[in-house]
Amino acid sequence: MIKRRKSHSISILTILILIALCLSVLSLSLGSVRIPVREVVLSLIGQNTGSSDLILMQFRLPRIVAALLVGAALAVSGALLQGVIRNPLAAPDLIGVTGGASVAVVAFMTIFTGKYSIHWIPFIAIIGAFIAAAVNYGLAWKRGVSPFRLILIGIGISTAMGALTTYLLISGPAYLAAQVLNWTTGSIYGTSWKHIGALWPWVSLFIPLSMLYARELNIQSLGEPAAVGLGSRLQLSRLVVLCYTVALAGAAVGIAGMISFIGLLAPHISRRLAGNSYYQLIPVSALVGGIILLVADLAGRMLFQPLDIPAGVFTAGIGAPFFMYLLFRRRSS
Repeated sequence: MIKRRKSHSISILTILILIALCLSVLSLSLGSVRIPVREVVLSLIGQNTGSSDLILMQFRLPRIVAALLVGAALAVSGALLQGVIRNPLAAPDLIGVTGGASVAVVAFMTIFTGKYSIHWIPFIAIIGAFIAAAVNYGLAWKRGVSPFRLILIGIGISTAMGALTTYLLISGPAYLAAQVLNWTTGSIYGTSWKHIGALWPWVSLFIPLSMLYARELNIQSLGEPAAVGLGSRLQLSRLVVLCYTVALAGAAVGIAGMISFIGLLAPHISRRLAGNSYYQLIPVSALVGGIILLVADLAGRMLFQPLDIPAGVFTAGIGAPFFMYLLFRRRSS
């Protein structure tokens, strides 16, 4: 039985990797300037000497890598949060984490415009996300943290962070308003290798670290009494996993802005594909999240040319009805 599960998980991961690679090549090929797939492949292996190499390697490829990294970070963040709270409706958007990151980055962009390197943005976003999460955690504490209180307080914090972001946007320099507004919608437009360099260390650190807590999350899914009976240090492990959630979501928001619902969508899809074990759920969620954002960005580039619609518009358009469906299903069950 265990061998069959491992074989199934490896098959799912292999299929998802192939889908991500095919979508990446397609996304490299398509755009305002269409480039043959053969030239795309030659560029990727360093053999293309034509004029398209600049477009592919300096403009399109960083955007695709950013989509995969941001999508993976948001998806794993959502999967971890749902495991800690034991609520399938939980997502970083709903507990104030992404709101805190957004406020911090908008403040950084409006106050310190052009004074500091772009590499500071994920760090600033993570600080904002941690502050929001700490406030939520502190207010939710009552002889331990109740998952239900975390969500209720998080919704209030998220609303307050949205209002503060709007205030900073209005009070900041007028010439920055369009840039900041596009960022708050959620977009990877204009992503460069500098952005990738600022993001990938956080993703490559915290996704593997989250795998170390897969067993703990599997135990907690049995319920608090069972988890404590099996030796789980419940409150400590919740705090650590919440820190991983905040770091991943904050870093993603710092680069791509408020891309919503990936942290809700990807874990649900991944559970259907790989089951509830976090040993499989975390890597599958990372791939599914990257694929969702890659498809959303490709749709934003291609469907309304010459306009480039932010990917966050498409994830919200899909995620909001899906959230309502989950609410209705839980109410009916």
